[in-house]
Amino acid sequence: MPSPATVSAPSSSPSPPWIAAAPAAFVLLWSTGFIGSKYGIPYAEPFTLTVLRMMLVVTILLVMSLAMRAPWPKNPLAVMHIAVAGLLVHATYLSGVLYAIVHELPLGFVAMIAGLQPVATAVFAHLLLGERLNARQWFGMTLGVAGVALVIASKFSVGHMHGAGLAAATLALCGITAGTLYQKRFCATMDLRTGGVIQYSATGIVLAVLALLFETRHISWTPQFIGALFWLAVVLSIGAISLLYLMIRRGAASQVASLFFLTPAVTAVMAWILFGETLSMLAIAGLAVTAMGVALVMRK
Repeated sequence: MPSPATVSAPSSSPSPPWIAAAPAAFVLLWSTGFIGSKYGIPYAEPFTLTVLRMMLVVTILLVMSLAMRAPWPKNPLAVMHIAVAGLLVHATYLSGVLYAIVHELPLGFVAMIAGLQPVATAVFAHLLLGERLNARQWFGMTLGVAGVALVIASKFSVGHMHGAGLAAATLALCGITAGTLYQKRFCATMDLRTGGVIQYSATGIVLAVLALLFETRHISWTPQFIGALFWLAVVLSIGAISLLYLMIRRGAASQVASLFFLTPAVTAVMAWILFGETLSMLAIAGLAVTAMGVALVMRK
């Protein structure tokens, strides 16, 4: 079994040209997830929406895997690891975010809780994977938290502080943190096409059972819902997740996780562009502080 240092060390092979653009592309794509969820949730309940999303993703990836003759895992243990990582990253995180929105937890507060993920990942990556952050990187983490707080402070109102929504957002944070570390530790070499089929199938099965038990499964097939479903499935579940896994494979988990600091700020900018929401000077300052913090963490 490889040592923790071996597992967490960034790849020494030359980086392909796209890797330099991957962090920015990931942040932009991932930040649309909150907006896409907000568009889709009025037309289907959370588990039902996510099951439909998983079905669409599995169909696309399965066709790709068969057409491209992608390799499948060779033993049941590898399949189990891939499925567990998928349940943490997809089932736990996505369901937590959607239920937080359903329970009317302010969207900014959901983003703020998710914004704590880099710190949680850094702490557990240090304990479990043997990853080390130097003083500069820890200072960058601190700046990231401060920047997120500034962005949220510029927009946040207590509103409906529903306990279930708060619990759901916290569960989402735990899921994405554990999933990032599990993916790095046990699934770093999985093929993204066949591995995606396994992860999204496992997620779809578990959430289908939950939808049968706890939801009416009513769906309103409006153009807005179809557009949101397509965006969440293709752009988020295939595009953004593939970028995330590729970056985890090539770098330290805590460094990649620091990109999540940028999500609340970029989401605020998108909401300003799309919905005319106010973007104050405090929010702009928060965006700048967050960007500096991420740069310090990511810099080699």
